This record gives sequence, C-alpha cells and structure tokens, in this order.
Amino acid sequence: MSAPILEVNDLHVRFANGVDALRGVSFALDRGEALAVIGESGAGKSTLAHSVLGLIQPPEASGSVVVAGSAMLGATDQRLRAVRWSVVSLVPQASAFNPVVPIGDQIAEPLIEHAGMSAAAARSRTNELAEEVLMDPSLLGRYPEQLSGGERRVALLAMALALDPALVVLDEPTSGVDPIGRVALLERIATLSRSRGFALLIVSHDLPAAAQLGARCMVLYAGEAMESGDRHAVIHQPAHPYSRALISAYPVMTTTRDLRPIRGSPPDPRAIPPGCPFHPRCTQAEDICRNQRPVLEPSRDRLVACHFGGVRVLLAASEISKSFRTAGRTVRALDAVSLTVEHGEAVAIVGRSGSGKSTLARVISGHLHPDAGRLVLGDPVLGRTSASPGELRRQVQLVMQDPWDALSPRLTVAELAREPLDIAASKNAEQRRQAVAEMLNAVGLPTSGGFLSAHSHELSGGQLQRIVLARALLAEPTMLVADEPTSMLDPSEQARLLVVLRELQVEKGLALVLISHDISLVRKVSDRIVVLESGQLVEEGRAEQVSGSPRSEAARLLVDAAPMLEHPGGDPRPPSAPGGRWTR
Repeated sequence: MSAPILEVNDLHVRFANGVDALRGVSFALDRGEALAVIGESGAGKSTLAHSVLGLIQPPEASGSVVVAGSAMLGATDQRLRAVRWSVVSLVPQASAFNPVVPIGDQIAEPLIEHAGMSAAAARSRTNELAEEVLMDPSLLGRYPEQLSGGERRVALLAMALALDPALVVLDEPTSGVDPIGRVALLERIATLSRSRGFALLIVSHDLPAAAQLGARCMVLYAGEAMESGDRHAVIHQPAHPYSRALISAYPVMTTTRDLRPIRGSPPDPRAIPPGCPFHPRCTQAEDICRNQRPVLEPSRDRLVACHFGGVRVLLAASEISKSFRTAGRTVRALDAVSLTVEHGEAVAIVGRSGSGKSTLARVISGHLHPDAGRLVLGDPVLGRTSASPGELRRQVQLVMQDPWDALSPRLTVAELAREPLDIAASKNAEQRRQAVAEMLNAVGLPTSGGFLSAHSHELSGGQLQRIVLARALLAEPTMLVADEPTSMLDPSEQARLLVVLRELQVEKGLALVLISHDISLVRKVSDRIVVLESGQLVEEGRAEQVSGSPRSEAARLLVDAAPMLEHPGGDPRPPSAPGGRWTR
C-alpha cells in the first residue's frame, strides 16, 4: 500500500499570546480520500489547515506534519515552495486576492512562478481552469472587488487546482456563497476530486457541506479531536456528547424540532480547563472528566475521546409490565415495554388516551412499582445501578399532568416552591429563599409583590404548571418526566411553557421525557419519539421519522389527527421536505 498523502502526529500549536490552538491532534489521510473536520468557531480548524501548508512553524507548532513524504514543520522556505501548489494547495477562508490585480492574472501566477509557463500559456490554462470550476471566463479580467463572495470562492478554487495538487485543503469552502451557488460549488468540488483523484481536507462549521464532501469526519473542540470515524456514523449517530450537541444545533430541512444551542460557551484558549475540555458543558460529566484528560480510542466503530466511550444511557427500562385490578377485572396497562434515555436526550412518549403513557411515566420516575421488568439508573459498568423508588424519585422528577393535584391548596407559592429544599434540608433558610427566587425567575414567574404569598386557587393553570416545574428543578434531577404538561393551557401559555422547558433542559443538561398525545407538539422539542398502543411499544425512531413517515398504524393515526392549518390552494397537507445528501 502507498503511504498516506498526509500524516499528522501529535500536532500542538501554541501562539505567543498563550493561545492553545491545537493540542495533540493526530490523523492520516490517504491519497484520493476526503476528511471533513468540523467544530465551532475557535476549535482550531483553520489553524490545522494552515499547519498542513507549513504556514505555522516552530516554536509555535510542534509534533509532525508530513505531506507526500515531506515534513512541513521545520522545513526550509525552498522546500515549502516546492511542495505548495504542486503537492498541496489551500483554498483559504478569507479572500486572499490582491485588490489591484485582475483575478485572471492572480490565478495564472502559480502557473508562471512554479510551472514556468509563458504568460500566454498561463492565460490559456487559466481559461480552462475557469471552465473546470464553472466560472464564467469573462470574470477573469475583473478585480476582486468586482466579484461576489461566491465568485471569489470559485476563483480561489481554480487557483488552488492550477498545478494539479495531490491534496487540496478547503477552509470554509462555502463561506459567502448563496444556497443555490453552494450546492453547485460542492457538487463541482466532489466531481473534480473524483476525476482528478486529489485528496480533500475540508475544515468547516457548515456540517452538511463537510458531510457531503468528506467520507470521514473528525470533530474538533478546543484544539482536540473529540470523535473521528465514518461520516455517516459521526453525523447520524454521534457518539461523543459534543458531537451530538454540535449536530443538534445545526438547522437543516430534515429535522422537525426547534434549534437547540449548546449550553455554555467554548473555553478561553488561554485557559483550557483540565481533564476533558468539554466537561463544563457536558451533560454527563463526572469527577474523572474534570481531572483526567480522555484518550482518543476505539469505541462504537470509531475513535472517541470520552471516559465513558461516548454518550451514556441515563435510564434503561427493560420489559416493564404493569397491571391494575379494577371492577373485578385485570387491566394490563404496560406489556413488556423497554425504553432507554440517554444523558441530555429529549424523548417523547406518545399515544392515545389509555395507551399506558402516564403509567410508564410513573414507573420510570419511581412513583409506581412495576409487576415485572427492570429499571437501571446510571451506568451498571460503573456500579451505579438502582431501581429503588426513592433513588428514582430523587434523580427523576415527575411533572404531573394536573398541577392542582400536585400542589397543596394550603401552602403559599413560596412554600410550594421551597418544599423540595425543605425536605432535603441541604441549604440554610437564606440559601433556600435565594434558590427559590432564582428558579421562579428562570421559569418566568414573579418573585415580588403578593405573588409569593398567593395560594394555588388564586393562580392560572399556566402559573401553576410553572410552579410544578420549578419544584421539580429545585430538586436538581438528572432527568425530568413531564406528563402532558400543556394539556390544560391555552396555545400562548403552551408555547411559553415549552420554550421555558426546552431552554431549561439545555441550560441544566437534563434528560427530558415528554408524555403527550399531540405528536405535532412533541416533534418540536424531542430527539426521539416512542409510540405506545394498548400498553405496548409499537414504534420508536427519530422525531422527524416518526412524525413524517410513521410505520405503525397507531403513529399514522396520531399524525393524521394532528392539528394542521390549510395551505394556500386548500391543500391541508404540508409540502414534502426536499431530498438531499445530508439527513439526520
């Protein structure tokens, strides 16, 4: 087998101002292969691209970068000049054109300077390159300021391909390109890569673009590789908590839920936290994550830098059955239902009235003991298994469907909200008061005037439901189970409560189980949908799949019955989502 076109080993880049841009990145890229590197702004993507070209040198850079057998770190200017353009070329993120020289002359420059072509031959080849990248040759006589952002991107691509390199590095290739031009540009790059046989290193925060071009995908965070593997596996079934959060934050036509930002902010590159750099924002971080740096190692058919091998299951319910005795007969509410909920995940359980949704909610929150089956809370490998109702009720908080049933009419708002803290007795009186005030503010309730001294009969249904939510969150759970939390609210209050619930879930890193019969509602906030019918699980899948293309009769009935406004022309059916290469 031939040697890789690119080998990067333990690459570190630390700039003079103390910024740690890359911290031990390693990977290899074979000839003709395509690797997409994704991550937030500041992850180190552009620094990686520049390092591959030898644009960053020791002492800032250390480790090893080898392109087609040539070491790029510590290389002489003469050696770098021999490798650049002809072996490896860069399409930079920012426009690198000289503003006072026509575009055509600048594309011709590497042909003249590196290939020794005459001016006439270089002009002829420049016209051919323009045709190859679908650029109008009439634009070659214009100056950079006379071209649009998309036209400049295409011109940069033409320049990068001038000397037929074996490796092309694309830094944000779709930056400044309109959606239609973006599709054409990506298709052209893919076509040229296949026909010419050059390898691609794509660094971008445009996930669909990166996924379309790269057969493999690597996720960078704070200068470290968090996950690396087959594109389909990383994009469609992300293993690392950061990968999942990053992909969930990206807007695409194939997902139905609202955008979900990553909680917190990326670390200051001058003060990256010890241990796993993502742990301050991670929903499943523990002491080992805060103190020990994870190693990028095999897990789930890819490489993952996580002490737990990736996203962990928070709660697993296996073969849960529950029956009730009523009016002299036995009613089977749950029949061998199995369900898993991962850390930070939002799962919706839908079904008709009497399908077993509320019974399942009470079982997984420890309020009902199942007749058969097993509940596991935490990670059995780490010895944190628990099926005791007390432990479940502490970590898994239930928001009941009827707030009037959940709240004592004898207690004031302040006493109702403070009750979980009073029971736990873990804070003094002032700390409890402050915690209650902060949580009531978080759920959009007032903390001044006479509101704190009001009783439940003086409040609206929406206010009561928010008090129930505040009580549950004050217990500091790892998972929230909300049983029809909006069933008694008007549309405005319903929307307001769901927005609050979604924001708090992200902010606090909670797993969420949302019980509802309204599939049009839950698809906006959930990652997965589970469908129950007559106590049995009849369908399970990603929210967009179950709500868009249901397989079971029970799910189809729920979708058909979901509220829908008539479209212009009288057709109440929503238009089909357009096809595309990148779906979740």
